[in-house]
Amino acid sequence: MRIVVLAGGVGGARFVRGLREAVRRAPVGSDLAEASIDVIVNTGDDWWLAGLRITPDLDSMLYTLSGQNDEVRGWGRVGESERVSGELQAYGVTPEWFTLGDLDLGTHIARSAWLRSGLTPSEVVARLHERWDLSGVRLHPATDHEIDTHVWVASDTGAEEDMHFQEWWTRYRAQVPALRFEQRGIDLASPSPGALTALDAADVVLIAPSNPVVSIGTILGIPGMRDAVLAAGAGASRGRAPIVGVSPIIAGSAVRGMADACLTTIGVATDAGAVARHYGPRAQGGLLDAWLVGLEDESLVAGLRADGVAADAVPLWMRDLDTAAALADAAVDAAQAAAR
Repeated sequence: MRIVVLAGGVGGARFVRGLREAVRRAPVGSDLAEASIDVIVNTGDDWWLAGLRITPDLDSMLYTLSGQNDEVRGWGRVGESERVSGELQAYGVTPEWFTLGDLDLGTHIARSAWLRSGLTPSEVVARLHERWDLSGVRLHPATDHEIDTHVWVASDTGAEEDMHFQEWWTRYRAQVPALRFEQRGIDLASPSPGALTALDAADVVLIAPSNPVVSIGTILGIPGMRDAVLAAGAGASRGRAPIVGVSPIIAGSAVRGMADACLTTIGVATDAGAVARHYGPRAQGGLLDAWLVGLEDESLVAGLRADGVAADAVPLWMRDLDTAAALADAAVDAAQAAAR
């Protein structure tokens, strides 16, 4: 079985870690026990800072899967110091609201050096794979083009102005109402070669519980990506791959981060059912073959099914590796049911 996951952020990384664990625990001889995992990772949060290319979602995935992530903070590498970041802030090169750990800076320096030598982002990620053992997971940037997200807000004078997504998200904690999001250069972008190859061979496509707007929405907004996701499995023996989404909203609240602020901007309620309808059922021109909501949202299942979304309620909280693996198992089961 070849599984492709669309993901971004810490929630996406934890889901993929749970999926890898589910594969490890699967009974010998089962389809899941032989599964490979490819992850198409959001790159819309990326930006240049102090001459370095920072890729938050890819790095969260890299550190989480290699066991290097800081579980207490939820981001960055464990055992970090921040002496270099302090010096950069003293020089006025980086803002005080965006701190980089010293070990993390090593990754950014290596990445930036490789990019300046002419490597593509996909080739850089492959180099990072050589350093860290991700144990059966292959990461692919969604695109090799720069598509940094900018957020348009109303200034004090009422005029519109924009800031990089990282400033809106990290400095202002998404508390400044956004008027719209703009992924600069996305019209000229294309899916990365690895993403297209993985989708072509996919047996299952999973949409991780990541931000529907600035993570999954950005991935799907890359020209050609949505069509590739819908056509996933064209090169596999089993035919069209089922697409299963996992809700990032539980009982009207975002599982992590400030996804509610992003959903409000595009006119979607912070509700597991509303997000499912935003993606839409495949039979009606949308994406989903199946959708998983939390047990807290079981009352939404009947309405979603009536609207053409094959929904089920399962435990969504990924409190540890066991619960994350159980959620991944449920997502794969839903995909197999949809395929039948």
